[in-house]
Amino acid sequence: MIHFEHKELLWLLVVIPVLIAAWILVRAIRKKRLEQFADRTMFGRLIPDYSRRRPTAKFILILSGLTFLILALANPQAGTRLQEAKRQGSDIAICLDISNSMMAEDIQPNRLERSKRAIGNLLGELTGDRVSLVIFAGTSFVQMPLTNDYSAAKLFLDQVSCSQISAQGTAIGDAINTAMGTLGYDDPDREWVKTKGRAIIIISDGENHEDDAVAAAKKAADEDVRVCTIGMGLPEGTPIPEYDPRGRRNSYKRSSDGSIVMTKLNESMLADIARAGNGVYVRASNAGGGISEVVQVIEKLEKEQYGEATFSEYESRYQYPLAAAIICLVMELIIFERRNRKFNMQRLLRKENN
Repeated sequence: MIHFEHKELLWLLVVIPVLIAAWILVRAIRKKRLEQFADRTMFGRLIPDYSRRRPTAKFILILSGLTFLILALANPQAGTRLQEAKRQGSDIAICLDISNSMMAEDIQPNRLERSKRAIGNLLGELTGDRVSLVIFAGTSFVQMPLTNDYSAAKLFLDQVSCSQISAQGTAIGDAINTAMGTLGYDDPDREWVKTKGRAIIIISDGENHEDDAVAAAKKAADEDVRVCTIGMGLPEGTPIPEYDPRGRRNSYKRSSDGSIVMTKLNESMLADIARAGNGVYVRASNAGGGISEVVQVIEKLEKEQYGEATFSEYESRYQYPLAAAIICLVMELIIFERRNRKFNMQRLLRKENN
């Protein structure tokens, strides 16, 4: 497969049809002037060395040479060589709460969108680390396995919404256990070795109603996995909006007795989880997502070699169009516009036949 290193230079090929149009116009004007000077049947006598084919051939060679030269400047490449590269980094599992309470708008535009932005900012700070994404509400599942492809991670992140899990609730403990699985814990195909190069980041409003999240964080810490938490929301409390099929807010979530359900940031729960997980707790706000403190923790993690990445490396092939350009331009130089009386192929053939 051919790939151009400098694709923007291919726009120079637009010059080719412009030159063709200009050449046709000049030829037409020149022909018209010659017809005004003398009758067409007299051209052979007035200009005996004139050739109609040679100027055309020279122009085609110039255009071909220019085309090949532009292609050479764009540097065509072919992915024919494989190269192995060893990578080092930490393994980070991100657990994102997508329960209905994350649609609360005490943090603009809402808790979930602010969480996704915080994760995007975190990905922008990472270099060489592998990341997995776990989403959770009343249960949890892996949205994205461990990878160092941050572009793919952002695509997976963009698809996250509160409708992905029907079972409502906030099972932070289950999310931690699922995140441990993405890091390789209890995986029969991978040998688990304790290392201080792993971390779990939980982004939630902390309203845990399902399990013992503190115990799960303590278990992770016992395996040298640090658990950090980021609190999304305000402790004052705010209603949970509900939306119509067009995405417009039309009411607020109500309980069975008709009262509006309020959701509050449970800072004490998130702080306890971070403490048990030997990590840090950070509260997000409208001013920031609390990423800087978490990045400092990640930077202190041990960097482990996690395997070899094999990828295709492009090899430059500019030599071929460059050689073709040189051949075309040299041929253009050695071809004269007028006929050579001493060396005329048709005349030589006639002599040989006689």
